[in-house]
Amino acid sequence: MLIRRKTKSPQPAENRSLKKTVSNQKKKKFNNFFGLFGKVTLLFVFLSLGVILILRFIPPPTTAFMVERFFAGLFNADQKVSIQYNWIKIDKISPCVALAVVASEDQKFPYHWGFDFKSIADALKDGQKRGRYRGASTITQQVAKNLFLWNGRSYIRKGFEAYFTVLLELMWPKKRILEIYLNVVEFGDGIYGVHAAGQAFFKKQPGELTKSESALLAAVLPNPQKYKVKAPSKYVMRRARHIEKQMRNLGDAYLKNLTE
Repeated sequence: MLIRRKTKSPQPAENRSLKKTVSNQKKKKFNNFFGLFGKVTLLFVFLSLGVILILRFIPPPTTAFMVERFFAGLFNADQKVSIQYNWIKIDKISPCVALAVVASEDQKFPYHWGFDFKSIADALKDGQKRGRYRGASTITQQVAKNLFLWNGRSYIRKGFEAYFTVLLELMWPKKRILEIYLNVVEFGDGIYGVHAAGQAFFKKQPGELTKSESALLAAVLPNPQKYKVKAPSKYVMRRARHIEKQMRNLGDAYLKNLTE
């Protein structure tokens, strides 16, 4: 008795054609998506390069943090604040102020390329022990945040922060980074930059600020909305004295090439 093997009937031509069409449509959508993503990425890169190049020579009219505070006040009366911001060149600022913020925030600033990896590692270890992570941002990272980004913590924001930090270090000299920082960092509620801070807290021009006044300004930088220059807590005063000690350890000539 012969047993015939069953053979598959050939697939109709129209089914093969339909599958091919669907496959081509998927490929087209995939290519269109990545093509659009690539174009948007290139546009973002070119725009950010252009803005950073311009800001190397021109004072920023505002920052992302200032804009965020302004709009927060529009939608919430409790957060409404008067923005105080006046640009001043670094050679008109007392060298004590620059030394104080570097002593407080980023003592390796003259030597690193935007990231202090030892401080980051120490912060991670400390965070694992305490269950709460402290900041380890360099001055360059803080400039990137203030100028271009928003408040908050997320991996996306950290990615953008790293991107802008690299660009700033590549495209600006250290002196310019420090100059921008001293002009845009917040020293009090809505008080941005050392010019506004000197007027608001001491009725002085930035070039007249003393070492102790500079240390007090730097002492509130971790959280200028919580810590106050006008009514400093015991913690702020201890921190200011510690910063003065660090300033003496670094020496007056530590930032000479960056402040003259």
